[in-house]
Amino acid sequence: MRIFTAVYPTPEVSAHLDLALASVGGALVADPGKGVRWTPKEQRHLTVAFHGEVPDGAVPHFVDELTAAVADIRPFECVLAGGGTFQGRTFFVGVGAQGVDGLRALAAAAEEGAAECGFRADDRAAGRPHLTLARATVRADQRRRGNPGRGGRGRQPDTADGSATFDLWARALSVYRGPAWTVESVSVVRSDLGAGQSGGPLHTEVARVPLRPSPHGW
Repeated sequence: MRIFTAVYPTPEVSAHLDLALASVGGALVADPGKGVRWTPKEQRHLTVAFHGEVPDGAVPHFVDELTAAVADIRPFECVLAGGGTFQGRTFFVGVGAQGVDGLRALAAAAEEGAAECGFRADDRAAGRPHLTLARATVRADQRRRGNPGRGGRGRQPDTADGSATFDLWARALSVYRGPAWTVESVSVVRSDLGAGQSGGPLHTEVARVPLRPSPHGW
């Protein structure tokens, strides 16, 4: 089983992000063409640690260890802010300073739990925590060979090469700041490659581990 640990934004946070994306990308967001694969809304997440392939029987043990490891982590506020790309092929929204420390604490807890179970935990919160929005599925050189002469003056960027479009969207999203939400749990998620929409991965939540609530209710 291929798993990772993650935090999911609330539906309200995701809806606010949709409004920003519509203003940034317009019609291309709804119909980007064959060169872009969007992350399904229900699968939008912030990965805190990636574990890769683990034995199915080890997952319940990991959930128990993760539960113990997050026992001292209080719920915290998080906010999506700014935009960027990885090598022009992955389009993402970042995380504001508010929430980064909490995500890193969760990554450390996931690493601790995974170590007890004897498998890996690649920290995805230590560098640049982010929520992946879309990926380019066709390389620029393939697009140029297959579609010579496209993209004349005044045309929208050709999404058969997502990199140019992603760079524009990332710059437009650089000033974005979404509403804050309270992170109250961390999820253990199964990822089945190629089983999701448009050949993407299918994510299934295996367990949701609550953080330690404040004794004062805040």
